[in-house]
Amino acid sequence: MRTAVAAGLALAALGAATAAAATADGASPASSAPSQAHRTQRVEYFPGASGHPRHTTVPASKPLSPSAKSAITAGDGDVTPIVQNGPVGSKLDVVFIGDGYTAAQQEDFHADVRAKWARITAVEPYASYTGLFNVWAVDAVSNDSGVSGDPTKDVVRDTALDSAFFCDGTERLLCVDTGKVESYASKAPAADLVVVLSNSTKYGGAGYNDISSQVGYDGIATASSDNDQSDQIAVHETGHSLGKLADEYAYGESGTYTGPEPAQANLSTLSAEQMAAQQQKWYRWMGQASPDGGQVGAYEGGGYYEHGLNRPTDNSIMRTLGREFNLPGREAMIAGFYRFASVLSSPVAGDRVQHRGDRIRVGVPASAQVRWYVDGRERRAARGKSSVVPRTLGVPADGRRHTVTARATDRTDAVRDPALRTRLSSSLSWRIAP
Repeated sequence: MRTAVAAGLALAALGAATAAAATADGASPASSAPSQAHRTQRVEYFPGASGHPRHTTVPASKPLSPSAKSAITAGDGDVTPIVQNGPVGSKLDVVFIGDGYTAAQQEDFHADVRAKWARITAVEPYASYTGLFNVWAVDAVSNDSGVSGDPTKDVVRDTALDSAFFCDGTERLLCVDTGKVESYASKAPAADLVVVLSNSTKYGGAGYNDISSQVGYDGIATASSDNDQSDQIAVHETGHSLGKLADEYAYGESGTYTGPEPAQANLSTLSAEQMAAQQQKWYRWMGQASPDGGQVGAYEGGGYYEHGLNRPTDNSIMRTLGREFNLPGREAMIAGFYRFASVLSSPVAGDRVQHRGDRIRVGVPASAQVRWYVDGRERRAARGKSSVVPRTLGVPADGRRHTVTARATDRTDAVRDPALRTRLSSSLSWRIAP
């Protein structure tokens, strides 16, 4: 079992490159000093289904007491596999936790997870890589159905994760108790992405940041379960956590950026001409038609600044919900998928001896092709097959042990970075008994 690490559906900080950016109300971002970090959390929220997201700080959840953690561990928290594409060690594992669902509504929660995941995976590059993911639903049984703040601020409901709109006075900001989320998420076999589905039709959500010390992964996203636009919040947040992409929007009158070149793949201080001349950032995509509209170039404004930083396209999902990832963003997302998942996976363990009559199955994305080898020599007739039997593959019955190997390379056109291409290949081998 893998330790839950590295990625929640969370807002990734811009780091030193944009640490001086203003928040939505004009205040400075939360201090990173320990005395401040335990009292507030910086979150991204989405005031409308269209338009730019905003940032603010909210009071941090209090750490759970040992007795509270024990109560969750001993109580509910059943885990249901929603999508299983392979072993957790070779797939990217997404964990959904429900809030505001009573004991009698857990099947409704599972149905909501399936519906939400279907909408998320309709967006590229998810649509081309659905086979790289496992999806788990963790039941969190609430005493009341629905969430606080829905429909109005005075509504209070008793729920497992304390989901609430009007968080810190902001109606569309949907907060949760992050300590409780951590306890439920730990019940899943693995957690690379974590999202809370709150039982509501009201538009809203949040992306938590700077809480890795609390939850053990990069953060948490929240989204209302039955709002048609809330899945876009989750997709945007994975742009931060998986793609390591920066926000491409600016706050009004936020000034001019004067810092160093940002680390994020979708922000640059360089002009289009400078990128091309220096072969930096998204120069390989320059001038190409992008799925979010228009052409890849250098558009001023991003990273919360109106001036001094350029973004690849005019209006991608990292700027406005409801849009597509631009071409550099898609490439970054695919890189993120492959940080956790492998091009090639199989339910047949490689450390177990197989026999000539056993069937070996593998899975690869549509943009990858499998090649099969016996003792290092390719069997060209089997090229592209996802299932073989060693005997028909040509493993001889000569009383000797042989090795069958599957190799696959993802040749997607959505990746142009040669350094990334080297990570888009993998192989698996099986010993075949004499």
